[in-house]
Amino acid sequence: MKIIVPMAGRGSRLRPHTLTIPKPLIPVAGKPIVHRLVEDIAGVLNQEIEEIAFIIHESFGKQVEADLIAIAEKLGSKGTIYYQNEALGTGHAIMCAKDSLSGPAVIAYADTLIRADFDLDQNADSVIWVKQVDQPEAFGVINLNDANEIVELVEKPKEFVSDLAVIGIYYFKDVAVLKNELQLVLDNNIIHGGEYQINDGIKQMMAKGMKFVPGEVAEWMDCGNKDVTVETNSRMLGFLYNDGEHLVDYGVKSENSTIIPPCYIGEDVVLINTTVGPNVSLGKGCHVVNSTIKNSLVQTYSHIKNANLDNAMIGNHASFDGNFTSISIGDYSVLE
Repeated sequence: MKIIVPMAGRGSRLRPHTLTIPKPLIPVAGKPIVHRLVEDIAGVLNQEIEEIAFIIHESFGKQVEADLIAIAEKLGSKGTIYYQNEALGTGHAIMCAKDSLSGPAVIAYADTLIRADFDLDQNADSVIWVKQVDQPEAFGVINLNDANEIVELVEKPKEFVSDLAVIGIYYFKDVAVLKNELQLVLDNNIIHGGEYQINDGIKQMMAKGMKFVPGEVAEWMDCGNKDVTVETNSRMLGFLYNDGEHLVDYGVKSENSTIIPPCYIGEDVVLINTTVGPNVSLGKGCHVVNSTIKNSLVQTYSHIKNANLDNAMIGNHASFDGNFTSISIGDYSVLE
């Protein structure tokens, strides 16, 4: 089994945080989004992962590449790096990793997190994971026949088709078949929305009679913008806390302070006259003084004092002093 992870975009909707770090590497509950994603997929597949291929922009840099290879190796897999330096769509991104597109594979976009039990239908050519949503017109959705097979993909339907939204995780019994169809998409310049889309390859597979079935996830958590990323951080903390995972580093220095779970508190964090939680992540090396923080995500080595924060997202090496509440400041920012 292989896992293919397109993650080339930095994430414009999550600026200013993604000006200095790609969105898939922003930590949620103390661990980068892409790290959690591949760990969760590997865990629920419950089979050996031969290779994890990451498709990134070359500007991400060698340290990011090394970190991604380390993620794969931690899971006992070979890590491979491919580059997509032009934003030409999902189909194009997958084809940037064409040398790895053979055999059974899961393709997963690195801006989402899940909680699920994958049950692969061995008789299907592909599984597309979906989640029931309240506003299907805002998503790509699937259309099912009476045999519970996917017969159509509809992008942001104006009229009701179904309420099962595609979440961006796919299984292919032989991903080389998708590669062949996407090569035809590229060769024939089949473009939608100015980009080459995975859906056009999938539709060609469906037209040839290949069997697609839905898989459902219990939880689907987006990391598209600041508000939903903070919400996802809160939800993930709750899941991990209920799973019994230890989230607060044993070396936290706390003086006249209270931690209300669930919280992730990293190494070398200092809390003075502070209440943290619930639903807060504080990354390594943060110092918090005379503050109350809840429902917030703070990355590493940031200093916060005299603050009352709720629904806040703060980057790395930031300095915040004041009475602002629902804030979003990026790396190395100073508000004092």
